[in-house]
Amino acid sequence: MRPIPTVFHLGPLQIHTYGLGLALTFWFAFRYFERRLKARDYPIDWVPSLFFWVIVSAIVGARAMHVLSNLGYYSANPLQIFAIWHGGLSSFGGLILAVPVGLMILKRRGPAMSVASAIDIVAPVLMAAWALGRLLGPQLMVAGGGHETNQWFGMYYAGQIGKRVPVPIIQSMEDATVLVVLLLIERHLRRITNSPVRPIYPAGTIAGVAMILWGIERSLDEHFLLGQDGALGSALVQIAGVCLVVGGGVLLMNTRRRWLAWREAGSPAPITELSEETATDA
Repeated sequence: MRPIPTVFHLGPLQIHTYGLGLALTFWFAFRYFERRLKARDYPIDWVPSLFFWVIVSAIVGARAMHVLSNLGYYSANPLQIFAIWHGGLSSFGGLILAVPVGLMILKRRGPAMSVASAIDIVAPVLMAAWALGRLLGPQLMVAGGGHETNQWFGMYYAGQIGKRVPVPIIQSMEDATVLVVLLLIERHLRRITNSPVRPIYPAGTIAGVAMILWGIERSLDEHFLLGQDGALGSALVQIAGVCLVVGGGVLLMNTRRRWLAWREAGSPAPITELSEETATDA
């Protein structure tokens, strides 16, 4: 079985399937995010501007983290730093830069909502985008496979010798599973609190669970399927995964505390309408 083509031509144009796949993934995330906002009766006129800057910052951050993790190679090949069509984007690097940029734009141009409410809305969007993006990104790029294998499920990837563990497909299934878990939790919370439109309960549960599950997934995948012993990039990804799990745990504990206070108060006003102090605490 031959590797999946990473480049095709339309007349004189050379198109990289990796870049096209990422573009489709960003478009999907944009539409899904708009849909989730509409379902909660929020305006969406500010979303195009948000997505433009989030995409730019995500690509810059993801590439910067990848280059930093493989500094030895890029020091010897500086022109390759900008060759993103060959692959090389770190998910954690994209998050580190894109999340604060997105929150800053939300605060300046978006509807009034707490940080916890915002990340609860966006967490399923990110998981859905990663599930699709694994198939339309790393699966279609140069050297997109994992460790070499002789098992029946191994696949050939451009730029790699021998059959490889199809990590992008595995991660896509993992991310899709996390997405289903998040949507089921969200549905359960809406049912038990009778919140048909905007949630009236303290936000943070969806984001906290997403952080924990995705952090565990990325750390284990990096350790068993992708990483190399002693490699800086691999170590950074695993450490970042652990930090994400810890951060998700802290968020869930804080959310639980606010849930208890909310119930003791007799389930008062929606969390999006609470005081600035509470929103900041979220």
